[in-house]
Amino acid sequence: MARDQNGVTLSGWRQLGTSIVTNSGDLPHLETHRTQLGEILGRAENLSSQQATLTASKQDVSKQLQDVMDEGRKLATFLRAGVKQHYGNRAEKLVEFGLRPFRSRRRLTDAQPPTTEKPTPPPTTGVSAPGNPVR
Repeated sequence: MARDQNGVTLSGWRQLGTSIVTNSGDLPHLETHRTQLGEILGRAENLSSQQATLTASKQDVSKQLQDVMDEGRKLATFLRAGVKQHYGNRAEKLVEFGLRPFRSRRRLTDAQPPTTEKPTPPPTTGVSAPGNPVR
C-alpha cells in the first residue's frame, strides 16, 4: 500500500511541476522551488526503481536460500541415519552427533516391592444396617 501512496504522490508532484511551468508567467516567484521539487522527484523515482530491483533480487535470493536449506536438511538426515547405522541406535556415542540414543524404559526390580495401600473403610452415615448397632 505504501508504494501506491508513493506513486500517487509522485504523480501529483509531476502534475504540479508541469502546471507551474505552464503558468510560469503568473508564478515567477515559485520557479526555484519548482526546480527543487523536480530534483527531489528525480531522486524519488530513482530510489523507487532501485527499491523495485532490490525487492525482485530479495525474492530470488530467498528462493535460492530455501532450496539450499531443503537440500541441507535432506543431506543432514542422510548423515544422521549413517551415523546411527554405524554405531547402532543404542550407542551413547550418538550424543556427540546431537542424536539421542534409544534407551528402553526402566523396569521395576524385585528389590522394590510394589506399594500396597490399606483400603479405607467407607464413611458411616449414622444409619445402622440391620443387625449392626450404631456405636
